[in-house]
Amino acid sequence: MQRSTLLQGALRRTSLCTAVALCLAASGGALAQSNASGTVFGRVAQPDGAVVHLQNLDTGLTRDVNVDSEGRYRASSLPVGRYKVSVERNGAVAETRDNVQVSLGGVDVSFAGAAAASSANAQDLEGVQVVGNALPAIDVSQVDSRTVLTSEQLQKLPLARDVTAAALLAPGVIAGDSRYGNVASFGGSSASENQYYINGYAVTNALTGLGFTSLPYDAIDQQQIFTGGYGAEYGRSTGGVINIVTKRGGNEWKGGFGVYVQPAALRQDPRNIYRQNGTLYQTRSGNKGTDTQYTGYISGPLIKDKLFLYAAGDFTRTDSRIVSVATAPQKTYQENKATKWLAKVDWNITDNHLLEVTGLGDKTNTERSVYKYDYSTGHRAGYIGTDNLKNFDAGPGSAPGGDVYIGKYTGYITDDLTITALYGHSKTVHERDLSYASNPNCPWITDSRSVSTPIVGCGLVNGTVLGKGAKDETHGYRLDVEYRIGDHDLRVGVDNQTLKSTAGNIYEGGYRWVYQDAGEVPNRPDIVPPPGDDYFVEKRLFQTGASVKTEQEAQYIEDHWQVTDRWMVYLGLRNEQFKNINGDGATYVKQRHQLAPRLGATWDVFGDSSFKVYANAGRYHLAIPSNVAIRGASASTYYSEYYSYTGVGPNGEPTGTEQLGARRYLNGEDGTPLDPKTVAARNIKAYYQDEYILGFDKALSENWSFGAKATYRKLKSSIDDFCDSRPFEKYAETHGIDISNASLPGCYLFNPGESNTFLVNTGDGNYVPFKISKDDFTSPAGVKFPDLKRSYYSLDLYLEHHFANDWYGRIDYTFSRSYGNSEGQLKSDIGQLDPSVTQDWDAPEIMQYTNGPLPNDRTHQLKAYGYWQATSEFLIGANLAVATGRPKNCIGVDPVDAIDYGASYFECGLKPAPRGSQGRLPYTWQLDLNAEYRPMWAGEKQPLAFTATVFNVTGAQRKVAQVDVGETGAIRNGVPVQSINYKRAIAYQSPRYVRLGMRYDFSL
Repeated sequence: MQRSTLLQGALRRTSLCTAVALCLAASGGALAQSNASGTVFGRVAQPDGAVVHLQNLDTGLTRDVNVDSEGRYRASSLPVGRYKVSVERNGAVAETRDNVQVSLGGVDVSFAGAAAASSANAQDLEGVQVVGNALPAIDVSQVDSRTVLTSEQLQKLPLARDVTAAALLAPGVIAGDSRYGNVASFGGSSASENQYYINGYAVTNALTGLGFTSLPYDAIDQQQIFTGGYGAEYGRSTGGVINIVTKRGGNEWKGGFGVYVQPAALRQDPRNIYRQNGTLYQTRSGNKGTDTQYTGYISGPLIKDKLFLYAAGDFTRTDSRIVSVATAPQKTYQENKATKWLAKVDWNITDNHLLEVTGLGDKTNTERSVYKYDYSTGHRAGYIGTDNLKNFDAGPGSAPGGDVYIGKYTGYITDDLTITALYGHSKTVHERDLSYASNPNCPWITDSRSVSTPIVGCGLVNGTVLGKGAKDETHGYRLDVEYRIGDHDLRVGVDNQTLKSTAGNIYEGGYRWVYQDAGEVPNRPDIVPPPGDDYFVEKRLFQTGASVKTEQEAQYIEDHWQVTDRWMVYLGLRNEQFKNINGDGATYVKQRHQLAPRLGATWDVFGDSSFKVYANAGRYHLAIPSNVAIRGASASTYYSEYYSYTGVGPNGEPTGTEQLGARRYLNGEDGTPLDPKTVAARNIKAYYQDEYILGFDKALSENWSFGAKATYRKLKSSIDDFCDSRPFEKYAETHGIDISNASLPGCYLFNPGESNTFLVNTGDGNYVPFKISKDDFTSPAGVKFPDLKRSYYSLDLYLEHHFANDWYGRIDYTFSRSYGNSEGQLKSDIGQLDPSVTQDWDAPEIMQYTNGPLPNDRTHQLKAYGYWQATSEFLIGANLAVATGRPKNCIGVDPVDAIDYGASYFECGLKPAPRGSQGRLPYTWQLDLNAEYRPMWAGEKQPLAFTATVFNVTGAQRKVAQVDVGETGAIRNGVPVQSINYKRAIAYQSPRYVRLGMRYDFSL
C-alpha cells in the first residue's frame, strides 16, 4: 500500500481510536523521553504549514512544534500534567484537543482534520478527559512492559499508602520475603535487584539495594512500574524499575489536609505461632497497634506563569504492643514516628528553558520500652530497658530515610533538539541506642536444645546491633541529549552515581551463646564434652565495620526508528562501569565495558493503533552492592569456641565453663585487613541477565482491550563468594607452588559456575595467578559446582475496561516459573541478608540438590482491581490478589559436612531433599474493599471526602513463609537431630484491618 493511501485510511479512524486510546490504564510508552517526563506525539491530516501548539493548563507553559512533511509531530520531555493541544495554520487554530493528560511515557494526540472527521463521522474529541494512567490504549511506539498509576487511581483503589503496595498491582510482581521488609520481587529476581527513582534521581538503598527513600504518599503524581523491556536509559537493575514523578505547583493556589486512622480495635488478632508438635512458639493475639497519619499540602504560583511551589508532608504515629517469642520472652511497648516531607519549586525561565528543584525527607524514630514476659501467666514482668532507633525500617536491612535534593534543567533548544541535566544528593544517618535498666552485659542468648523450657537472656535485641557512625550518602548526575532527524529519534546520555556507606554490626552484648544438644561436631574431633553431659554451649563473636564506596558510571545511546508507518524499531546500547572500594580506600573490583544491548520492534497491524504486536530483547547489568565490602573486602572478626558448663547465670550466660578444643576463626575472619588484590577474581564479570519479550495488545471496542505477553529471563552471570581453600591447595600442589606462608582470605568473590583466575600472595611479596577452572572447584569426594542457573518464564494475560460508564476495571492472570539453583543476590530460603555474599556457592557440597523452584516462584497469579463511581457522591473500589504458595524445602545435615556448615544443605535424614521437593505452602488470596463519600453539601467541587478501607476482608491468615531448616546440625548415634522448629510459620498473611480517613481540599 502506498504511504499516502495508508495515511488517509488511518486518519479516517484516528479520532475514534484516539478516544479509545486516551482512556486506557494499561502499559504504554512513547518515543524517547526523560524518565521523569512525558511526550505528546501523533499525526496531522493536512501537514502543510501546520504547527502543533501545546499549553500546560496549570502552569501556562507553551510549546510550538512543527509538523513534518509526512504529518508526524512529537513534543518530548514535557512536564507531566494537563495540556491543551491545538493545530494551527497561518496563525489560526484549526483543531483542538482540550484537557489532555500527559503522563510518564507518551500520549498519542492525532488530528484528522475537519474534512476527514466529517467524512468519517468521527467522534468529536474536544474535552476528552484522560483517565487511568493516561497512556494510549494501543501505543504502537512502546516496546517495554510497564504499568503507570496516576494520583487519581492511587486515591480510588484500596491500597496501603506506600509505593510497594502500588507496585504489587503490576503483573509478575510479588511481595519479597517478610524478613527483608516491605519490598517486592519482579519477575523471579531477588528483592535487592530493583531500582527506584524520584523525579529522575535514583533513591535506592545505597548499602544493600533493599528498599528506598520514600516520600509523602499524596505527593505522588504518577508511579511508573517497569516489569521488563525498559530502554538503555535505565540500568543497574535485573528485577524491575519504579519511577515516581511528584506533583508540582500551578497558577492556582490550592491546599489540603487529611487524617487517616487504623485503629487497633478494628484489627483482627494475628494468629499465634505453634510448632509442628503443638507447642506454642509465640503468642501474637495482642500484637496490635493504632496508626494515625496526618497529611497536608499547599501548591501555587510564587510568580504567575513563571515560578511555582508544591509542598507536602506526612506525619505518622504508630503505638503498638508486641510479645516476642517464647524462647526470648519479652513484651515491648513501641512508639514509631515517621515524618516525610517534600518541597518542589518549578521555574519556567522561558517556555524553552525549565528548572526544577526538589527536596524531600524520610525520617523514622522508633522508641521501644522492653519488659520481661511470663508466658505461664500472660503478664509482663521486670523492666529490661529501652531501644531507640533512628532511620530504620521494620524490616532488617531496609534502612530507609534521610534527605534527598535534586536539581534538573530541561532545554528545548530547537524543535528537534532537547537537553536535560540532573544532579542529586542524599544523606541518611542511622542510629541505635540501647539502654539497659540493670546489667548492660546482655549477650545474645539462643537455646537450640531439645527442651521445653529454654534458657532466656536479658538482651533487648537478641541479635546483631548496629555499630557507631552508620550512614549512607549518594551523589550523582545525568545528562541526556535528544535529537530528531528524519525518521530517527536519537538520544544519548551519561548516568553516573556514587554510593558511600559506613556500616558494621556486632552481636548484642559483644558475643553470642548458643546452647546445644551435646554430640559430634563435624570436623571438630577436639570438641568432646565430658561423659554424661547432655548439653554444651558455643560462644561466637562477630564484628564488622568499615566505610566503603561504589562508583557507577554509564553511557548510552538509543534510536527510535520509524521504519514505516506501521513498523517502529528500537535500538539501544548501554555501557556500564562499576568500581567497588573497600574500607581502606582501595579498589577491590573494577568492571568496565559492560555492554548491554537493547532491541525492540512494534507492528501496528492495521495501521490504526487498534492492534499492536511487539517484541524486545535486552541485557541488564547490576553492580556489586556496597555491603559486600563491609565483610568481604574489609577486616572482620568471626570466631567460635565450645564450652561445657555447670550452670546458667541471671543474664543467660553459662557458669562453671570449661573450654572444649581450640578457638576456630570462621571463614578466616580473624580481624586482619584483607588484601584488595586477592579478595575477588581477576576480571570478574558483572552480574547480568538477558530478557526476551513477545506480546500483543488489541482494542476490542471503545471501552475494552486485552492482550498477552510472554517473557523469558535468564541470569547469565552472578557474583557471590566462596569460602573454600581446597581449590587453592590442590592448584598449588599440582603446579608446585609453595603456599605454606600464603595470605589467603577466608572467602573470595567470583563468578559461580565458571572458571576464575585469582591472585595469591604467596607470602614473599609475590602475587601468583591461580587459574582455577570450573572442574578445579571439585571437592576431594568428587562433588562439583553446577552451572549457574536461574531462569524465569511467564505468560501474562489481561483484560481491561477503560474508565467509561462510571467504572474502571482490570484483571491480570500470570502463569510463571522461576527455577534454578540460585535466587540471585539474596537467599530467602533462610532469610539471609547479605546481598552477593550468601552461603550459596561457598563450597561445592552446599550446592548439591539445589536445582528446583526458587523462593520467588508463584506458578499462578490472579490480580483484579477497579472502582465504580456509583453516584456523584459515592465511589467503591476493590482489589483482589490470588497466588500459588511458595515452594517448601527441607534443609539439613550433609553426611560428610566437609565444610562445617551444619544444617545448611538440601538434605534431610542424610538423604537428598532437592529444592522444592517438599511441596508448596497453601495458595493465598486477599480481597480489599474501599468506599468514598464526597457530600454535595460541602461545596460544588465536593472538597470534603470521607473514606473507609477494609484490607483482607475475609480475614484469611495463611502461612506465607516457614522455617525450611529441618535439622539442628547435631548428630547423635549417626542420626541427625530433628529441629522442633521445622515447618514453623515465619509469617502469615496480614490480619484484617480497617483504615478510616477524612480529606479536605481547598482553593485560595
